[in-house]
Amino acid sequence: MLRALGRVMSRLARVVDADMVREQHLPLSEYMTLQVLSEAPGRQMRMNALATACNLSFSGISRIVQRLESLGFVQRVRCVEDARGFNAVLTDAGLLRLQQAWPSNLASVRRHVFAHLDGIDLTQVRRALERIADAD
Repeated sequence: MLRALGRVMSRLARVVDADMVREQHLPLSEYMTLQVLSEAPGRQMRMNALATACNLSFSGISRIVQRLESLGFVQRVRCVEDARGFNAVLTDAGLLRLQQAWPSNLASVRRHVFAHLDGIDLTQVRRALERIADAD
């Protein structure tokens, strides 16, 4: 089971990313960044908190935010509480782009995950995944 889990973890990110790039020209890392920001209070987060939420390094999230900023989907603004730090802020254009890409992401996850879970209690699967995601 451990090997199967490892294979799923690496394969799932790769195939969903490929679907997103092919269908939306939006890598999964950029999609996830937009999604996390869309769910944040005021659609903004400190860069270090965004990196943690996206499971990326600070330099990795900086590159992604820089690209999204060049597309007009995100703005970087100085933190009010700490002028040394920056917040990433999702723009209206970024929210619209996320909404446009969402159906492709959903279809990909359905195809690569849920299509293989026939007969399984999805509520139990969700609860198990939440416990795993929330564990220390």
